[in-house]
Parts: sequence; structure tokens; C-alpha cells
Amino acid sequence: MTKIKIVTDSSAIFEEGVAEKLGIEIVPLSVMIDGVIYQDDELAGEKFVELMRQAETLPKTSQPAIGLFAEAYDKYADCEIISIHLTKHLSGTFEAARQASNLTQANVTVLDSGFIDQALAFQAIKAAEMAQAGANKEEILEKLEKMKKNTKLFVAIATLDNIVKSGRISKTAGMISNLLNIKAVMELTVDEGLVMVTKGRGNKTFHKWFENIRETLLTTPNLEKIAISHAGAAALLEPFKKELNTLFPDIHLPFLYTGSVIATHAGEGAFAIEYYTDED
Repeated sequence: MTKIKIVTDSSAIFEEGVAEKLGIEIVPLSVMIDGVIYQDDELAGEKFVELMRQAETLPKTSQPAIGLFAEAYDKYADCEIISIHLTKHLSGTFEAARQASNLTQANVTVLDSGFIDQALAFQAIKAAEMAQAGANKEEILEKLEKMKKNTKLFVAIATLDNIVKSGRISKTAGMISNLLNIKAVMELTVDEGLVMVTKGRGNKTFHKWFENIRETLLTTPNLEKIAISHAGAAALLEPFKKELNTLFPDIHLPFLYTGSVIATHAGEGAFAIEYYTDED
């Protein structure tokens, strides 16, 4: 039986040691801060948020080079490779991986997970677990497609600073919005990318939205996994985490700093709540 190797990129956020234990190969994206280029996995969450806060300009992120993917694939030319990546709505990483798959002798299937962060890691972990248990490629791909349909990722934006620095809105509009303390929650969807869910003034926006998501989770059948990621929002999220742990004592809930690429675009204080269900 041909061994199956799982490859992903560094926008997938794992608990410490999980990717290594499952043998998941991670190809890093990169981020440039004030002219210095770092691999995404070189900067711990708190360290990156502090560097971003001090930076003169918004950090710039880059997808992995096609050659970097090809090198990773070449290392596992004796395996069947399933390469799972962040949504095409946010990055060209999937396309770089697809092009690299045509430059290697390895047998590579490249997938757009539809997600990022721990929602991407959900798929990589499940694929690696199934591979270790002896599942074939077709069985793994079928499972991943179901997971993609049954996953939800919501991201909360605490400040518009990074959007202003990127030039996506004017400085004047950004100043007004920040003075009004505008907060927003968006859903990352497979078909449309980021879609606005709600917005309002102050952290009460997040608390009100959390009440809604809590009720949704309580009425969701076959809930398999819940996860929280953040970019320096631990204090705000601690009550949310505590309540979810109480409501779902049988579900392990990772509470992790997100990676530098995600933090760059979401901004300091952002957070995400992600989950998926085990259903057909």
C-alpha cells in the first residue's frame, strides 16, 4: 500500500506538537516587517503582535514560492500526497501549490480547504489521522469534502488600523470609524469569502454576537470540534472560552494565538471562533 503524506501551509494553526506527531509537512508563508522577511512560523503570536504594533508600515505577506512547494513534494515522491491549503479568496497559495504539483514527479492532489487558521488545521489533522489508520486517498478526499461543507469560521475585527494602513479605506474614514469604536464580525464562506455578519460600536458587539453563536452551537447536531484563535485578545475571550468549556465538556477546545500572516490582515485584537460537525 502506498503511504499517504499530508502537506499544508503555515496559515494552518495547530496545537503544539500535533503536526509533528501526525507527520504533517508545513510549507511556510512569509511576512515582511519594516524590510525584514520572516517565515510565518518564525514569529510566535505575542512576539509578532508586538512587532506589528511597533512597525512603521503594515507588514506585507507572501505566499510560498512555487519552488518551495515543489521541493516539499519531491521529498515524498514515493508517497501519495494530499496538499491542503488556505482559501483562494484570501491568498494565491492554493494556486502556487497547484502549479508546483505539475513540476514534480510525486503524485499530488491539491485541495482548497475553503478556510484558514484552525479550520484549515481541522482538515489536515483529520486527513493525517485517517492516513495513519490506513484509509486510502479516495476515502480521505471524501471525508475532507464533507468537512468543508460542515465547517464554520467567524472572524471578529477589533480595529480598522490594518485596513487603513493597507490603503483599503481612507485615513479619514478609518479615523472616524476608530473614534466611533466600530467592531465587526464576518464569516469566511467557501463560495464568497468574507461576508459581513454584524457590526456595531464597542465590545458589546462581540458579546451580543457570542450570545447568538452560543445558541447556534447548542442547537447544532453532531458537533465535533470547536476552536478559538486570536491576535492578542485573550482577556476578552476568556469568558467565552470558559462558557464554551462548560457547555461542551466533552469537546476539546484549542485556544491559540493565530499566525503572523492572519494577524497582519485581521489586526491586533482580532479573534476567530471555528467549528465543524460530523454529518453527511
